[in-house]
Amino acid sequence: MNKEEIVNRISEVYSPLSSGCRKELLDSIKILSRKKHTTLVKEGQYSDKTFYIVEGCARVYYLKDGKDISDWFAFENEFISSIISFFSDKPSPHYIELLEDSILIEMSKDTVDKLSVKYHDFERLIKVVVIQTMLSQRERISSILFQNAQQRYENILKKYPNITNRVPLTHIASHLGITLETLSRIRNPRNGI
Repeated sequence: MNKEEIVNRISEVYSPLSSGCRKELLDSIKILSRKKHTTLVKEGQYSDKTFYIVEGCARVYYLKDGKDISDWFAFENEFISSIISFFSDKPSPHYIELLEDSILIEMSKDTVDKLSVKYHDFERLIKVVVIQTMLSQRERISSILFQNAQQRYENILKKYPNITNRVPLTHIASHLGITLETLSRIRNPRNGI
């Protein structure tokens, strides 16, 4: 897939972009091919890049008292970035790791800012991406506060039906706020008897 096809897909999935905007975006982005386990952003690092996943998947995770906690997963046709660092120019509080060999589009904050000022359609696209990200994070917080482990697991399967084939169960369990043992019982209730 070339850059033009990728930009067309972004325009279709998120918000339509004018031909002028597409052309400038094409000139400003890079296609990256990275291996599984590549760290795109490290805790404490300043990150002025956002990534669009063409192929593959990634996760955002924190280290708390030596424990790895997955906060967010992104798959094909989704953006991922260190939101705090990207928008606030502060060090990233988390890591971003690729969970599969991946093809990504890298876009700089400078590009996002310039195109947002010049093109209202690009500004709309960024607004849609940010709103979807905020709503997804809000949904995760609500599920941890108000749903039991079984409901949280069922919800992630609705959102990402093949997640268990692509993401290690340890990462899924930490994302759901449960132990790996609890996740195993939920996935195979007969073993819990």
